[in-house]
Amino acid sequence: MTAHATFRNEPALELRREPVRAQALRALAELRTKLPLRIGSASGAAWGADGAGGGGGGELRSHNPADPAELIAVAPAGTAADARAAVTRADAALTAWASLEASVRVRTLQRAAGLLRERRLELAALEVLEAGKPWPEADADVCEAIDFLEYYALGAAALAQGVALLQVPGERNTLRYHPRGVHAVIAPWNFPLAIPAGMVSAALVTGNTVVFKPAEQTPACGHALVQALHAAGVPEDAVVLLTGSDEPARELVAHPLVHGIAFTGSCAAGQHIIRAAAEPHPGQRHVKRVIAEMGGKNCIIVDADADLDDAVPAIVKSAFGFAGQKCSAAARVLVCEEIAEPLSERLAGAIAALRVGPAEDFASDLSAVIDAEAVTRIGAFLEGAEHAPRVQAQVPAGTDGHYVPPTMFVDLPSSSRIVREEVFGPVLSCERVTSVEAAVRIVQEGDFGLTGGLFTRSPRTIEYVSRLGIVGNLYVNREITGAMVGRQPFGGGRLSGTGPKAGGPDYLLSFVEARSVSENTVRHGLVI
Repeated sequence: MTAHATFRNEPALELRREPVRAQALRALAELRTKLPLRIGSASGAAWGADGAGGGGGGELRSHNPADPAELIAVAPAGTAADARAAVTRADAALTAWASLEASVRVRTLQRAAGLLRERRLELAALEVLEAGKPWPEADADVCEAIDFLEYYALGAAALAQGVALLQVPGERNTLRYHPRGVHAVIAPWNFPLAIPAGMVSAALVTGNTVVFKPAEQTPACGHALVQALHAAGVPEDAVVLLTGSDEPARELVAHPLVHGIAFTGSCAAGQHIIRAAAEPHPGQRHVKRVIAEMGGKNCIIVDADADLDDAVPAIVKSAFGFAGQKCSAAARVLVCEEIAEPLSERLAGAIAALRVGPAEDFASDLSAVIDAEAVTRIGAFLEGAEHAPRVQAQVPAGTDGHYVPPTMFVDLPSSSRIVREEVFGPVLSCERVTSVEAAVRIVQEGDFGLTGGLFTRSPRTIEYVSRLGIVGNLYVNREITGAMVGRQPFGGGRLSGTGPKAGGPDYLLSFVEARSVSENTVRHGLVI
């Protein structure tokens, strides 16, 4: 039996049931009575505290992507000086937090999971408004945050027991894991609770302290996580909330007291962090560990014998769920030429029928993208396409929301930006290939290696593609998004990240250092 044998994923809400939807809408209405939320100082004062608090960088404001006039939260725009102060606080708290029995930290995380569970409708409503996540996606994100807390708590309990080593007569050998030190957690906006919950909790439960900088688009979601951790018993200085943009993040990466950096975001930002962290600064006596998850350009391979009744809805969900704003989202379909036309025709019909609208509307299939900058960036891809799309769905008329039409291109040239670069939006490229082997070569030659899919009826083809390990997460005859903690450990290779796999059995090892002790047990004389 493993330490994770008792772990169970948090069940999703039955949002198909009208009473559950009514509860969700009541939570949304109640949340709106509190807007705008005001996030206080970096210690994480309660919602509704007067003023934006700390720092001299001014205010950071988040808005509803579907209605930019709706102000969701106001937070301090942290500066480099704020980042330095936060690291000093976290460093001062390190010894006391690290010296606790592992079981104390484990129980603290489990209490935090319980607090998130109690507030799950409120938290999902917050994600609907601040991140523009449709209800099923928002609920799944809260569930995943709970899962990370519970799973890593169990993992830390096992880690604290040490590892069995080879023993010989007259010698006692032990191996124990020790925290590295202060960790900077720099999180994205698209999974504003789950991803930071995983990174922050992994660092905390192994005895490290944390300075957590949520994405500038979702400060209230980040604050909600810190609230739960503090309420569960994590000291305020052991996890310090630092809201802001790039300036405080750069300072965290460079700070000599920061021992580890956990980052999820773009490839460009991740590579910058890796380079900056590799440069030691005065007073630094350690090599910084960077855990970076940096996105993907994910392909779904469709074999000539694939069941299109399975493939079409799974591709549409993988490509257009949450408007394609997932590092795991499907970006390319590589389809064997024998069925390329029927697949393209059926995909076009399914995409044209997608309903684009506000995330809070249960009838919406596709929500707004996060902000105006995303609209401009994705629009540049669409306008620069080598030919017109096969299909482009309609967006709501007469709205100021940040909407981008779900779009599919067919047979773009291999040099196209849409084919080669991460769009991070509701844009899909469908390309015909001569064989599954040819599709595999395309995946292997790409820059990214995060997720991928395969649709086939052939066990031999499944074994062939699986054995090659072409991506970090391969999904067969199903959608390629929605990795579950403990079931599909998440993370890829090449330019998709440095590892390890989030939600897997080895993730916590990146936040600790192993120390071995070898004792000579053949004593001479008597102990006085």
